Amino acid sequence: MHIEPGIVNGAKIALSVVTAAGAAGFTAKYAWQAVKESGAMSLASRSALAMIATFFSFQVLPHVPVGISEVHFIFGSTLFLLFGAAPAALGLALGLLLQGVTVAPFDLPQYGMNVTTLLVPMFAIKAVADRIIAPKTAYADVSYKQALALSTTYQAGIVAWVGFWAVYGQGFAAMGEIATFGAAYLAVIAIEPFVDLAILAGAKTLKGLGRTGLVSPRTFAAA
Repeated sequence: MHIEPGIVNGAKIALSVVTAAGAAGFTAKYAWQAVKESGAMSLASRSALAMIATFFSFQVLPHVPVGISEVHFIFGSTLFLLFGAAPAALGLALGLLLQGVTVAPFDLPQYGMNVTTLLVPMFAIKAVADRIIAPKTAYADVSYKQALALSTTYQAGIVAWVGFWAVYGQGFAAMGEIATFGAAYLAVIAIEPFVDLAILAGAKTLKGLGRTGLVSPRTFAAA
């Protein structure tokens, strides 16, 4: 989902500063809610774990150039169900920054675009989860259908934002490559719900994990 160097140039990059600032505002809002809910230490711990998972996704898991960008296995719904919206968003932003600083400095000028592409779909997941998951249901008990809805929301959001940045920078001539990129992301949508359910099932076997502050309070307990 990286916006490659050269797709958006010059003064047009300024828009990414605005969208990234908006994403930062939503992240701060959810972070404050998380601190009030479970404390600053829990927020920091969950964010650190999400950052490690994000960096692992970018650097270790397969990523293939397709169309206008690259297809990455970024399991956004998994991060959300395990850690909550704010830690997942912070982990995505920090993991992306860590990658840029350590191994891909050429991506740093595109950081605002890339972080917007990762974070805004995460907030969409939060909105969808609030609608389709009953308050008395722990995230560890979500159904395949619910996990699929969350995964589709996240991956479709990534494709939409990549498409937006490509058209914004290059015009409608990029539509063919955008379509190819979007079709490739169907593979991620097919896999992610099973990853969600498998990781949640594994986490449920670790007795006491819900009391450590390393996962979202909602992961194992109803709202």
